[in-house]
Amino acid sequence: MSDASKTQVRFETGHGDMLIEFFPELAPKHVDNFIKLAKSGFYDGTKFHRVIPGFMIQGGDPNTKSPESSSNSWGTGGPGSTVKAEFSDKPHVRGILSMARSQDPNSAGSQFFVVHGDAAFLDNNYTVFGQLVDGLDTLDAIVGGKCKAGGEGSSPVEPVEITKAHVIVGE
Repeated sequence: MSDASKTQVRFETGHGDMLIEFFPELAPKHVDNFIKLAKSGFYDGTKFHRVIPGFMIQGGDPNTKSPESSSNSWGTGGPGSTVKAEFSDKPHVRGILSMARSQDPNSAGSQFFVVHGDAAFLDNNYTVFGQLVDGLDTLDAIVGGKCKAGGEGSSPVEPVEITKAHVIVGE
């Protein structure tokens, strides 16, 4: 694998692009896992299935490639493998990329979230492994979409798709 500290991933969406840089010194296994999945095309066609203004947008579930009618499985999918937690003191502030997981701290797989508003309550409990260096306007546009009522009201009416994840290897 190339030097992950110089590798970036650019997500193309219908609302604009988001460019991610990584923190391999904080979470080397999560960075490697994410880049490997992006290179394989895993994220292409997935949707941001959970959107909470002032908190975060969540994506990376392969189940979101299925039709909207089966959206009850959205949020439950993964790559079939997990990565052990790599917690750090890096704060969950606007633009941070962190891994979603179940109650088990070592259950992260492919689902991730981008922090929209400060979320200090997640610090040292979720693995921060990157940040947006471009595309905060895209983050805001995704958060600006309508969500369905019920539950926590976080299911977008028109989920935004990651049409393509481009891995950019720096020099």
